[in-house]
Amino acid sequence: MVAGNPKPPRSLYVHVPFCHHRCGYCNFALIADRADLVDRYLDALEFEVNQWVGEFELDTLFLGGGTPSYLSSRQWLRLAEVLFQRFAFSGDFEFTAECNPNDLQKGRLDAMLEAGVNRLSLGVQSFDDRKLKFLERTHTRADAIDSIQRAKVLLDKVSIDLIFACPDEWDDTWQSDLDTAVSLQIDHVSTYELTYEKGTRFWNRLNRGELLLVPADHRAKLYECAINTLTAAGWEQYEVSSFAKPEHRCRHNQVYWNGDSFLAAGPGASRFLGGVRETNHRSTTRYMQLLEANQSPVAEGEALDARSLAKDRIAFGLRLLDGVKLGPFREMTGFDLIDFLGDLGVIWRSERLLTINRDVCQLTPQGVMVYDAIASEIYALD
Repeated sequence: MVAGNPKPPRSLYVHVPFCHHRCGYCNFALIADRADLVDRYLDALEFEVNQWVGEFELDTLFLGGGTPSYLSSRQWLRLAEVLFQRFAFSGDFEFTAECNPNDLQKGRLDAMLEAGVNRLSLGVQSFDDRKLKFLERTHTRADAIDSIQRAKVLLDKVSIDLIFACPDEWDDTWQSDLDTAVSLQIDHVSTYELTYEKGTRFWNRLNRGELLLVPADHRAKLYECAINTLTAAGWEQYEVSSFAKPEHRCRHNQVYWNGDSFLAAGPGASRFLGGVRETNHRSTTRYMQLLEANQSPVAEGEALDARSLAKDRIAFGLRLLDGVKLGPFREMTGFDLIDFLGDLGVIWRSERLLTINRDVCQLTPQGVMVYDAIASEIYALD
């Protein structure tokens, strides 16, 4: 049998690589303060998606970055024209756009809504002005609250991202961030531990001794605080980093975690089709040059073997608190999950990090706390 999900892709990710500036912790594929390149990028994007063979109907569309809200109102409508001419969309499709809080001036928000956006993901990161300054964000607490309140008047689905475990972050700072999110009655919250990615300014500062890592036990305490605060206030933790009110899970991200096929376009974007993963060039200018020369923007591709697909399916699937169903896993990969994990599964079950009940493999609350270590061990399997 051929491992992998044979279903045609019904989701599209579009990478919009523009930002006003690059924050010190950011390692995403982006280009800062180059509004002059946006129209050229839109031409290249149109050429890329029209290169693909076949017709596609989409259930979810996600614009990430970078900062999609960097685009002007006119450019938003051009982007929508490119996508809606190329793809069909189901009647209840989810169209998410990532935004910076201080980008949501009325004209731009109106253009996003006219373009079809029905879900916003706001890069709030914190409601504390001191913490925002450290993170090199360009908005303030007041900007974040104002953008959330205005967005909620016009949209049923509003999500925010929050970062925790900054150096010198007090417990009450993080608790205040969470309490503010609760008070604003946001539909979806994603919480991320601050990481130091190689090549970023924060990575360089860490290696020069200018920044100190928060101790592991304190990082775990802050994460547990998020779980306790948000679940007590009515959010369901449905994924390691994600909390949602009823009926407000991110449908697009669940495509990744469930191992389904998906399309992706733009600089640095990765798609997954029929067991093959392809990634575009990260450089925005190189991406555009290749398409302008009628060449493929793909920088690398890999046909995953059956074991690699199985590892992906377990590692991504365990991010979801619903877990991995053994029957569908066997159909998708050709492996028995319990046999595949072998001694690791026995150890994790004995340590109460993992349960297997009624044909479902799930992380326990203790397992969720150490998910990153579990995922690393999955990928290290022979």
